[in-house]
Amino acid sequence: MKIFQSIIAVSVLSLTLAAAVFAGSYNKKDIVDTAVSAGNFNTLVTAVKAADLVETLKGDGPFTVFAPSDAAFEKVPGDTLNSLLADKSALANVLTYHVVAGKVSAADVVKLSEAKTVQGQNVQIEVKNGTVFIDGAQVVSADIEASNGIIHVIDTVILPKG
Repeated sequence: MKIFQSIIAVSVLSLTLAAAVFAGSYNKKDIVDTAVSAGNFNTLVTAVKAADLVETLKGDGPFTVFAPSDAAFEKVPGDTLNSLLADKSALANVLTYHVVAGKVSAADVVKLSEAKTVQGQNVQIEVKNGTVFIDGAQVVSADIEASNGIIHVIDTVILPKG
């Protein structure tokens, strides 16, 4: 009887561990939900919604997003931001300039001098005194994991050339 109880105990423990592992991977949030939960990307989330990019950024990916924080958007003049929010095409152009196809961790970013964005142009990557800059915007937090990619927080909204 003790052997039978031991087998049941081991089986229950195994199922519990398997359920915990599955729940952890299943509950991992996508890029949009991760940004919403963080609480410091309200303007970015509003812009993603206005540009109809929510479903794209909830897609399979993987994506690397250089995400401007709310503080970064505060640096953009109000009239410029309002005109962008009113022009879905221009807004999508700017937002997709912040996205790179694939999952590029901080360890990989520092090895690059540029990366092609989903928008089509390349962002310039520079490391100065151990700090990473994307088109002059400083990466202030890196490697925020999402189920469909990774987020690196930047301190300035970056704009495509031309």
